[in-house]
Amino acid sequence: MELSHEEKGVLILAVRDSIRSLFGDMMPPIIDYSYYPGLGQTGPGAFVTITLNNQLRGCIGYITSPMTVYETVCEAAKQAATNDPRFHPLTQEEVHHVNIEISVLSPLVHISNYEQIQIGVHGLVLDEPNNRALLLPQVASENNFDIPRFLTALCEKAGINPYEWETRTLDIKTFTATVFSEMDNRKRTHEQG
Repeated sequence: MELSHEEKGVLILAVRDSIRSLFGDMMPPIIDYSYYPGLGQTGPGAFVTITLNNQLRGCIGYITSPMTVYETVCEAAKQAATNDPRFHPLTQEEVHHVNIEISVLSPLVHISNYEQIQIGVHGLVLDEPNNRALLLPQVASENNFDIPRFLTALCEKAGINPYEWETRTLDIKTFTATVFSEMDNRKRTHEQG
């Protein structure tokens, strides 16, 4: 999904305001989708990743969504800040120090063999009857995963045998993502200034 630089900026601000709204500080702005048509699309999923001191602090999202991209990202932000079971909820003090990364997902594509996975391009969704897990594309790049390690990490996240992928072909779908963060936005603004 293509988003303009302005639309990405609006989403970054909306995520931060959504998190701040949890503490009564402010509400995300109401936007006019005629000015930001990409944000008014429905269907695409999105994830919000929150880091603090370069350490993961929360990551939650939706694979698909009946809401607009804007609404999906705002809701994912609040969930990542408060409901990631791996972490305690963000405190009001921490909000001012976190970095936010947004991933807007493409539709899922079923793969027939693991060689179709492109590291750094594809995220993975494991969709087995009793187990489901998702890893964003940047997880493989940031951890220097090859395809076997990426599949192992996906199985671990799903709570199944980490090497189950070696014994049978799992139901895996790939997706791409438009990924951007506050850090990217600051860097671009600084370079343009």
